[in-house]
Amino acid sequence: MDDRDMKSVSTKQLSIANTARKYSNEPITVLHPNLDVHWLWEASLRVRKNSASGVDNQRYADYEEGKQERLEALLTKAKEGSYRAPPVKRKYIPKDGGEQRGIGIPTLDDKILQRAVVMLLEPIYEEEFYDFSFGFRPGKSPHQALRYIYSQCYEHQVAYVLDVDLRKYFDTIDHGHLREILRRRVGDGVVTRLINKWLKAGVWENGSVHYPETGSPQGGVISPLLSNIYLHTVLDEWYVLDIRPHLKSKSFLVRYADDFVMGFANKADAESMLAALTARFAEYGLQIHPEKTRLVRFERPGRTANAGEKPETFDFLGFTHYWGKSRKGNMVVQRKTSGKRLRRTLGAIKEWGWKHRHLPLKEQQEKINRTLTGHYAYYGITGNSRRLREVHYQVKQLWRKWLGRRNRDGPMNWKAFGQLLVNYPLAPPRIVHPYQKYAPSETMI
Repeated sequence: MDDRDMKSVSTKQLSIANTARKYSNEPITVLHPNLDVHWLWEASLRVRKNSASGVDNQRYADYEEGKQERLEALLTKAKEGSYRAPPVKRKYIPKDGGEQRGIGIPTLDDKILQRAVVMLLEPIYEEEFYDFSFGFRPGKSPHQALRYIYSQCYEHQVAYVLDVDLRKYFDTIDHGHLREILRRRVGDGVVTRLINKWLKAGVWENGSVHYPETGSPQGGVISPLLSNIYLHTVLDEWYVLDIRPHLKSKSFLVRYADDFVMGFANKADAESMLAALTARFAEYGLQIHPEKTRLVRFERPGRTANAGEKPETFDFLGFTHYWGKSRKGNMVVQRKTSGKRLRRTLGAIKEWGWKHRHLPLKEQQEKINRTLTGHYAYYGITGNSRRLREVHYQVKQLWRKWLGRRNRDGPMNWKAFGQLLVNYPLAPPRIVHPYQKYAPSETMI
């Protein structure tokens, strides 16, 4: 494979996008001719080499031997219809609140083929997705979503925020509705047949296979795109075309995968929206979590006669959003690491430290610094310095305790620990995402 092959993939994607734009209200019926060995090869390069293996226990390094022949065989089975989607291996990861989320781990063949289909579908749906949808899209990121909320709160004079939680969204997507939604834009038989096989693929867990009747192949490469397509129709498009034109005042929606919030200038709009959302989602097999969904008063302090009332806060993408004073004394929307995420980070470091407190200092330092650097890479935004410093301080406290437990002379005092940090320094807090301050006009605020 060479650069010309890579260019041919991007050229084909551009052609698909142009076709989707030209026939914006019709299904695209000719997609599979783009699916060739070069396309699969590029798809394989976009699969993480260190990803977990599926039920066949095959890893990326094993696939390299005879890769060309493997891809040719995979392509033939996909186009002939003889490809069988193997069950996905179920694994559980922790969620906030002590819950667990089940994810599926496909085989390597499945990962490559799913990535190839994603590369076919993305040019179509990127023409349709709205700018306020940020999750798992090319060129989009959580920090762009955070910037969007920041500006929208001013531009739309937001007084109320609807913080919505969908109960087990990925597990409850209705297959019938999903197929109907896909048929509106995808009419290629090879592609739709593959998607149907992935929806029907079983889940391997505790030595047995079961076949869920709802849900997307979560953990699979194609799952984020299918979930975006579903909510684009169920929520985004419905809000823009059917709801927003009839609201009494300004509003906004921002969504990252199944996590979304809505802002309103008018409380009656927010309350009616919550009732409408409940009914709309029920039509498509989805359920709003009644205990985790909240209507938050988020009005700028001092804007109304209720000047003495302190506005509430809401969490989105790991940050708590609240009103606070800027250095100039103005009331502005600020963000800080949410308490749940802070406790999760410190809890994970604490658990690792007690299990590995006898490792050499250099290994401990490298592990801690990798964790801290990763934390700063996401939470290092303008205005969050205090929470970053708190994490740094708490981690120092934890490390001193680990070392004290292996010290026969008792806990290490701060002076001795300070000398140790000279040789084994911890990564200092830093702002990685210096958000440009939004300067609303006086009429906006």
